[in-house]
Amino acid sequence: MLELVIDRRRADLGGGFEVGRVLPFRRRRMVGPFIFFDHMGPADFEPGMPRGMDVRPHPHIGLSTITYLFDGELMHRDSVGSEQAIRPGEVNWMTAGSGITHSERFEKMRAHGGHMHGIQSWVALPEGDEETDPAFHHHGRDELPEFDEGGIRGRLVAGRALGLEAPVRTHSPMFYLHCELEAGSTFALPDEHPERAVYVAQGGVEHGGQVYGAGQMLVFGRGATAVTAREPTLLMVLGGEPLGERFIDWNFVSSSKERIGQAKADWRAGRMKLPDLDHDEWIPLPGGPAPPEPMS
Repeated sequence: MLELVIDRRRADLGGGFEVGRVLPFRRRRMVGPFIFFDHMGPADFEPGMPRGMDVRPHPHIGLSTITYLFDGELMHRDSVGSEQAIRPGEVNWMTAGSGITHSERFEKMRAHGGHMHGIQSWVALPEGDEETDPAFHHHGRDELPEFDEGGIRGRLVAGRALGLEAPVRTHSPMFYLHCELEAGSTFALPDEHPERAVYVAQGGVEHGGQVYGAGQMLVFGRGATAVTAREPTLLMVLGGEPLGERFIDWNFVSSSKERIGQAKADWRAGRMKLPDLDHDEWIPLPGGPAPPEPMS
């Protein structure tokens, strides 16, 4: 059953690079464990794009992040010592847990230009894992299960679905799928989880006699359901078991407001270690004075 349709809210980050915020939404904060969902681009860049478009070092707690690209490249660096390019179809899964800092920079795009298109999402952690040790794991395209049948091809990015299991270590039951549909093909959503959603990144789908296009997320409850592509279509399909109430403030997620307050104080006071290979600048806490230099 279709419960809600969420339209992305666009924001220009500068230089013509748009991000469409989908989650959290005032009527729907989460879908399964997914608490944040941004659609980046698509956008074309010439060589020499400004450094101000980089995502400078910033902190997280209580979540896992994944930046999944269809096109382009970003360079990830974090405070557990990782340095790993994010490329199309690969998984860079960063678990913040008790606290991590990281940056994402457009280094290859700045040097050579190119096309950028992708999704950034956050997955909240169960209460028992919110303070787990921070970690980072990379998985190449050849490690991820793929499928190709009936005009539908795709990749399981994380979790379990369609009889497949991805190698990414997750902390709660969930799934995250990249699907490409030929015009006229019908995709049946996995039905083993109570909360599911389809995000139309490109193209358009039909469900229940209505047509939905790029930038719309269809949120479903339990029960058999499917969408049919009206044209060549790119989807991200996601869902899982609900985790209960979560609070989100800036880059922090927690089941406790007090824990978020502590994280804000730690960042403001410079008590969170910066990425080993990117520690000369950082993003200040919004609405507050610039912090003292965090630990490098």
